[in-house]
Formats: sequence, C-alpha cells, structure tokens
Amino acid sequence: MAKHTSALTELSALQKKVGRFEALELLIPDLNGILRGKRVRPDDFAKICKDGFAFCAGATLLTTLGETVTGIPFGEGDGDPDVPASVVAGSFSPVPWAQTPTGQALFRLSTEDGSPFFADPRAVLERALQPLRKMGLKAVMATELEFYLLDANADSASVAAPKVPGTTKVQPGPQVYHPDDLYEIETFLNDVYDYCNAQNIPAESAISEYSPGQFEINLRHVDDPLLACDHAVLMKRAIKAAARKHGFIACFMAKPFEEDAGSGLHVHMSLVDRNGRNYFSQGREKLASPPFSARLQHAVGGLVKTMPEATLICAPNANSYRRLRPDMFAPVEPNWGVNHRVVSIRIPTSDEGNLRFEHRVAGADANPYLVTAAIVAGVHHGLKNKCDPGRMIEQGERVTPKLRIPNRWDAAVDRFSRSKVLPDYLGKDYCKCYAMNRRGESARFHNTVSELDFDWYLRAV
Repeated sequence: MAKHTSALTELSALQKKVGRFEALELLIPDLNGILRGKRVRPDDFAKICKDGFAFCAGATLLTTLGETVTGIPFGEGDGDPDVPASVVAGSFSPVPWAQTPTGQALFRLSTEDGSPFFADPRAVLERALQPLRKMGLKAVMATELEFYLLDANADSASVAAPKVPGTTKVQPGPQVYHPDDLYEIETFLNDVYDYCNAQNIPAESAISEYSPGQFEINLRHVDDPLLACDHAVLMKRAIKAAARKHGFIACFMAKPFEEDAGSGLHVHMSLVDRNGRNYFSQGREKLASPPFSARLQHAVGGLVKTMPEATLICAPNANSYRRLRPDMFAPVEPNWGVNHRVVSIRIPTSDEGNLRFEHRVAGADANPYLVTAAIVAGVHHGLKNKCDPGRMIEQGERVTPKLRIPNRWDAAVDRFSRSKVLPDYLGKDYCKCYAMNRRGESARFHNTVSELDFDWYLRAV
C-alpha cells in the first residue's frame, strides 16, 4: 500500500508542477515492445494510484497486429482474464504532444498473490537479472536507436531525404554523418529533445546514419536496466509523436528498404561491482591492450554461445531477417572485436573505468526489455561457465562474415524453441509462449498472398 500511496504523491507533485491533467495514459509494453494500455479520467486517478486496477493479462502476449494466438494462455481459449495491475514508481510524466493536458505512466502486471506476472516484459528482465545481482554485480547500460524518417504525404513508403540545394533532386549517396542532414530536420529534433526533457528521457547525441533519411539518437547510460529499457520505448514514442507533427513518419522497421541500411537497436553494457568498480577491468588476468581481464572475454563468450538461440528475440518478425545480410553492415555471425563495426559484439574504445561491450545484433523493431534479458543471460552464462569467445577480430581487420545465426524467421523460431540456456533466465513458460506467438504470426505472414506473388508468378507460371 505504501508504494501505491507514493504513486499518488508522485502524481500530485507532477500536476502541481505542470498543471492538472484531464487524462492519464497507462502504458505497458507487450511481447513485441509495442505499448498497450488505456486512458483514464481524473475521477479515477486516486483510486488507480492507491488500489491499482485490473487489466487484461493477454495484452502482453499479443502479435504485432494485436491479435491473440491459439494455444497461448490468457487468450480466447481461457476467457482472456484480467490480473492485478499497478503503476511503475517514477514513471509519471506529461505528454507534451497531446492536445489536452495529459499525463502518462507505465504499469506492470502481477498475479493474485502479488508476484510478478510471468509474461510482463519487465518481469522477464527482472528475472534474468537476478543471477548477476546474486554475484553482487549491477549492469550499467544505454541503448542506441536507429530509424528512418519517411514522407507522410507520399503515396508509398519513401524517405524524407534531403535535396540537392536549389533543386527537387534527392541528394545521392548515404552521406553518413553529414551535419547538414541534421540541419534539415532541426525543428523535428528540437521537438524530440523537448519531449524527452519533459518526460525525463536522457536523450543525447543525434547523427545522420548510413542511408538518406536515416538517423540515430543515443541515450545516456544508467545503472538500472529496466529504466534504460523504459527510456528506449518511451523515446521511440516521443520520436513518433514529433515526426507526426512535422509531416514525417518515424519508421523503426529493421529493414524498410531493400538496398539501404537496416536500423538497429544497439545496447552498450558494462558491469560494476559492489564498490562501483568496472568488473570487466578487474581481476588477475589483465591484458595490456585493451585494458580488460578474462572476465570480459567470458562474458562475450556467453553472448557468442547464446546468440543463435537468442536471434528470435533480436529479430522478432519477418522484416527483421531482411536486415541480417552479410553485405549490409549487419551482424550475422557470433563474433567479437575491438573498435570494429562489422562484428556482433564490439568493444568500443574505452579506459578501465568505462570498459563495456556493444551488442549490435538486435533490430530497431525488437523489444528492448527482452533483448536486454537475453544479453544479461548470455553474460551470466559466460561468466559462470568461463565461456571462450573464440578469436578476437582485430581493429582494422577485414572481415567476410558467414551466416552462422538463423537468417530466416522459422529457422530462428526452431532454434529458440530448442534453447538450453535462455529458459533458465527468461522462464520456461515465457519462452514457450514467446515461441508459439512468433510461430503463429510467422504462419499467418507466410500464408498471405502478396503483390509479389503476382509480380513473380502470374505471367511466368
């Protein structure tokens, strides 16, 4: 009850600061990282904060289309029951793009006895973190999100690409890191940062990425992985809102265009011990360059070992696998290296204090809570079993990646279903439901007759 009372205090303090809300949006990420929820009126604010509320448990197990899958519990087969829900402490914020004064908050699900609901992505991540916490280790992390800005007024999906000055011709070439591309969208970026500031989302640098109309915004490192994932899903929402205002569509598909770069969700992570020291930089077996001990190698070894079975989490839908091509700067092999952007696990240039790895496998369409859960599972598995990561790719080394992780949706579902490591961290029941959900959506996707079928086969066959 004390936690719920503090939620009311938190909401009251926020409204005193920014003004009274006429509505409150309650949000929870589903299996795909899509925010679901409801909107409530002021008369219900106090009750929700004090007593919690009931919400459909199956909302966390929906497909991308928002559908239930036959055979998965908390769906059509068992009456789609509600479970207790409560607001996540510290998640209240205003919705600066709303037309009327509106607030928002994340919420979580539990069972009748108060334990976390197994299919809530926050609960999945919390479970996966427990083994590291028992070792006295804390994960410090941040995410980087890539996305495209599309022209909302175009008849078909097309990038809102910068033009050659004085013409209507699209600027050719990727023009990666070109500052003028950021100037072209300055008013959009200003709104993104304003929205993030209003919602306490620590958005940092923005860059123009490797394709026209593609950008990346980084988030600041925090020592709470759940909070870091909150930041990721909420920043995505803020980016989409700012895009609508400026005539864009913010596209977080992993591969919206066949010959252009895909969009990733990159996770930077380090571990610190009880004394706040970087765990990867400590230990007897120090290497001269870069400054890390065998601990980092073992953590990377666990990530390398679990990468094939975790691919389905990092690449959750059909479009995800269009990104996993060896010739498109996408990681397709369980490899690692220092200061190298072709490998799956990159060790950025760093000193002993901020030594970390960058996990580069996930697409921008992935659920950050589940991606992070899979990452910490791999890290702990590697530390526990002293996994060998294999030969390190040297800085500047030319790499010709080979497809050594599943590069098709059904193959990834099969590999995930045979996982020996992830169920111990994410939960056996959750892994079973996740595989059933992805397999069900895959079947529906591949059973759909598309225009491509007619283009390829109508005349030819």
